[in-house]
Amino acid sequence: MAPAILTGFLPLCMCLLLTPGFAQAGKLLVVPMDGSHWFTMRSVVEKLTHRGHEVVVVMPEVSWHMGKSSNFTVKTYSTSYTLEDMNRQFRIFSDYHWETHAKSLFSLLMRSPNNVFEYFFSRCRSLFNNTKLVKYIEESSFDAVFLDPFDTCGLIVAKYFSLPSVVFARGIFCYYLEEGAQCPSPLSYVPRDLSAFSDAMTFREKVWNHIFYLEERLFCGHFFKMALEVASEILQTTVTAYDLFSHTSIWLLRIDFVLDYPKPVMPNMIFVGGINCLPGKPLAKEFDAYVNASGEHGVVVFSLGSMVSEIPEKKAMEIADALGKIPQTVLWRYTGTPPSNLAKNTILVKWLPQNDLLGHPKTRAFITHSGSHGIYEGICNGVPMVMLPLFGDQMDNAKRMESRGAGVTLNVLEMTSEDLANALKTVINDKSYKENIMRLSSLHKDRPIEPLDLAVFWVEFVMRHKGAPHLRPAAHDLTWYQYHSLDVIGFLLAIVLGVAFIVYKCCAFGYRKCCGKKGRVKKAQKSKAH
Repeated sequence: MAPAILTGFLPLCMCLLLTPGFAQAGKLLVVPMDGSHWFTMRSVVEKLTHRGHEVVVVMPEVSWHMGKSSNFTVKTYSTSYTLEDMNRQFRIFSDYHWETHAKSLFSLLMRSPNNVFEYFFSRCRSLFNNTKLVKYIEESSFDAVFLDPFDTCGLIVAKYFSLPSVVFARGIFCYYLEEGAQCPSPLSYVPRDLSAFSDAMTFREKVWNHIFYLEERLFCGHFFKMALEVASEILQTTVTAYDLFSHTSIWLLRIDFVLDYPKPVMPNMIFVGGINCLPGKPLAKEFDAYVNASGEHGVVVFSLGSMVSEIPEKKAMEIADALGKIPQTVLWRYTGTPPSNLAKNTILVKWLPQNDLLGHPKTRAFITHSGSHGIYEGICNGVPMVMLPLFGDQMDNAKRMESRGAGVTLNVLEMTSEDLANALKTVINDKSYKENIMRLSSLHKDRPIEPLDLAVFWVEFVMRHKGAPHLRPAAHDLTWYQYHSLDVIGFLLAIVLGVAFIVYKCCAFGYRKCCGKKGRVKKAQKSKAH
């Protein structure tokens, strides 16, 4: 009887904790990142507001997707660049990746045009130049900072105002996650970011995995040079990336082990992969009509994410030709010039309800750039994918899904019209792809608490307890040689060598005493005989 009561009591407690008004209201400062990063972060922010917390979001006046809201307070600061500047630099960055795939960290950091990132890194200088805003933050007595670490500004804010921080990210560029969290990451089976390796690496891939790690150590400092210069200027002391990342209280990571490979984690790492997945809503009349008109063949959803809406004309025509070779209706989110060879089964739209379409039973496949948001929506709704990764973590996401038999990856720069058409026919007609993605969907959804509720709980936890120092490993207080136990190994090695030396000397002494004496007796007997 008691276990049954307890079983019913625990969910009741969780429901009470997540009920608006039940939690003690606090004050939260939010420092977000623009682009698709903001979409899921906003859902957490809005739920925290709904639960009675006073939430203040600090954002630049110039942005792609961030803006004012009636649900929370927004404080803005001016920037040294315009929206046109940002669009132009991102277009240069995007065009480069439509021509050249960054096959290593070196090519991404040293050859890719990264001026758009300099805009991101300069934001924090603009924020702290706004003395009125800085004074407001200082006087507001916030309980914690909820931040996206990509542009490092949230980390700088947390350190400057000595506030506990909750990081919200898909992952951290370079090796700063394992260094900042002091989390081991064995190169023998944990592939480096951008490597597009699985966890079952060949010997050759393991060698390259080590080389990629060395590249990170050599070149990541160059990529974050401006960010660290801004941090040092604001904090008025020399700052390293470790100084910024190592004070994180909780890491909310938008992944789980349905998508990612098993690896060591730390107790302050919380996995909220699929936090962007929402129950499907009824389709608007326009899209409902498209889907219903598709007949028994169904539809294919095609989107390259919120940031990429135009592609080179030649590549667009190749894609349009491929889409015309399948019987399904294709809904393609595309705002560029329509390809002249666009087939009758392909419908171009400037926006589409991606999650709602993927959740429709007549959706047969999903063509995606392999961003984490789209990948998780594909997993949640059980739709096999054809993946066309362009840059960043997209190659790794695609490799993970392909290795699990849930999709096919194509090199978007090298693929032909025939390659894309064959890939679509494969994932649609080969039942194993649907079975595999449905299995992943089932595993992903089998969890004790929804990712959004889990994220809200841990943000509130840090607000209530002013951090999570009990989850901070003692590794942060060790030197590099202590961390690797080189001092202990050296001490034990000295003892072993000392004992071996003493044993050797004792044996040598005994040998001389025994064998040396016998030798002298024999020599004496020989001399008497003569």
